Amino acid sequence: MQVETPEGRRLAVEEKGSASGRPVFLLHGTPGSRVGPAPRPSVLYRLGIRLITFDRPGYGDSDRQPGRTIASGAADVAAIADRLGIERFAVVGRSGGAPHALACAALLPGRVIRAAALVGLAPRGADGLDWFDGMTASNVREFTVAGVGLPAVAASLGAAAAQIRADPASKISGLTLEVPESDRRTVADIGIRRMLLRNFAEGLRDSSDGWVDDVLAFCSDWTFDPAAIQVPTLLWHGENDVFSPVSHARWLGRRIPGATLRIERGVAHFGALDILPDVLVWLTQD
Repeated sequence: MQVETPEGRRLAVEEKGSASGRPVFLLHGTPGSRVGPAPRPSVLYRLGIRLITFDRPGYGDSDRQPGRTIASGAADVAAIADRLGIERFAVVGRSGGAPHALACAALLPGRVIRAAALVGLAPRGADGLDWFDGMTASNVREFTVAGVGLPAVAASLGAAAAQIRADPASKISGLTLEVPESDRRTVADIGIRRMLLRNFAEGLRDSSDGWVDDVLAFCSDWTFDPAAIQVPTLLWHGENDVFSPVSHARWLGRRIPGATLRIERGVAHFGALDILPDVLVWLTQD
């Protein structure tokens, strides 16, 4: 399904689960797409959830939005909700989608009823946070290059995306070299691997634009303050995460009024896939 934004951009949207269920937007990771890891339709039906996913600008079948910020994602979610006739909804973001979910919570307070951010990042330059501490070397390099500017990021991630297009499994193989044992066990599951392969292949099918713009947005001013969030917000993080260190969740937990912070011992970044059904239940509570 294609949704057109007020300025004429196209967004690729997909729905799963119960058409009459409670609406929840799931915002994908980086790099990623609308077909990223999600509970099976049978699970969504059982939970009574209408799950809505979409390709962020520049990924998959969604038009690019040059210069977009983290806050830009809230307007896209609102445009999709309008097109689908949804007034109020919950939102959850995993990894690179987590800051965008927080943007929705802060900037759409009359529409977002609950929000969850799983294994996400804090703003670059957050007061009192050593942003790179505990982060894997590949992510440090990726975000450091972002400081050089768009051409450097485009060259670096363009080469990485070309390799993934040629061999999507190479992305997963590279991930397993950097992550703790708990993440290796999760990614070893054949169902998870298939979802991740499809996710990366679809998101980077035509270009690395979405990936490039995500990285630049993470390292730029978010243009909103997480402290402005007033709706119930859940922050979940695996204590051993090396892609987005747990200190980021702790910082956000101190910043967002009344946020529920859950840090799970013995798990890392991909543990967010296992707990997503429980998070969906939390999001749809009265």
